[in-house]
Amino acid sequence: MRLGPIEDVSEWADQAKQRIGDRPVVASISGGKDSTAMGLLLRAAGIPFRAIHFDTGWEHPATEKYVRTVVPEAIGAEVEILTGKHGGMVDLVRRKGMFPGARRRYCTEELKVRPAKALLDSYTEAEPVNAIGIRAAESLARSKYTEWEDSSQMNCEVWRPILLWTEQDVIDIHKQFSVPPNPLYLMGARRVGCWPCVYARKDELRLIGEIDPERINFLRDLESEVTEIVREKKGAEFNGKPVTMFKRATRDGYTSFPIDKVIEWSQTSRGGKQFQLFAPDGAQEGCMRWGMCESHTIDSDEGWNE
Repeated sequence: MRLGPIEDVSEWADQAKQRIGDRPVVASISGGKDSTAMGLLLRAAGIPFRAIHFDTGWEHPATEKYVRTVVPEAIGAEVEILTGKHGGMVDLVRRKGMFPGARRRYCTEELKVRPAKALLDSYTEAEPVNAIGIRAAESLARSKYTEWEDSSQMNCEVWRPILLWTEQDVIDIHKQFSVPPNPLYLMGARRVGCWPCVYARKDELRLIGEIDPERINFLRDLESEVTEIVREKKGAEFNGKPVTMFKRATRDGYTSFPIDKVIEWSQTSRGGKQFQLFAPDGAQEGCMRWGMCESHTIDSDEGWNE
């Protein structure tokens, strides 16, 4: 059987099993297309694995529902939900009085790295293999990764089974096993992790503003709440700048950009001055990419909840 760029899955599986030996395989499942494709590949190859998911409290509810309902049946394994020691993203933002950023990206460390390390360290009889569904084509940094790599930080060997796969390979394996994608993809999303990420692109922010206004309302309220927390904590030392998720470094420190301003900017054309009258239809683009063009909306009971 051929899957993606793998011409003979049985031969591929034999080589992988020889490399793995008697070590346990822990597979990280995000609810995105790549990690789901990895789970489908491992199941087809007959490689036992333990599936884990990091619930950061910052994903869209549709993603969490997908992880808990669709993915387990698709990959043939229950998905174990892991959370941060100090709560989710909102708890961290309130406690730290700031959103994560380029200089202090504490979200990944607190909500993913530490929970993963705690679980991997619990294996005492054999060093685990940490399977991650990332692809080289996603970014320049990831293009430099190797399929197998020792991780001193996580005390395990990292395995990237679909590193050389294309996006079309990933879409095809979903279709081959009749697994629907995360519904956010059919609404135009290209990434379905943090909603939004501090590194979200302009088109991603525009899409969130279009399909999930409740999320924008929530973020606006959170920015105001955290600003007041910092104001009360610092008193006379408060610099007067609102605490926002998005900001830009300047010579004098930084400039804050409230979420409403960010969404307004996301709707402009290149250069950020004129509004796009003919912005691409995210839902149409998404359904065409997956070959599933029909109406897709988020159910009313899947609105953003803290």
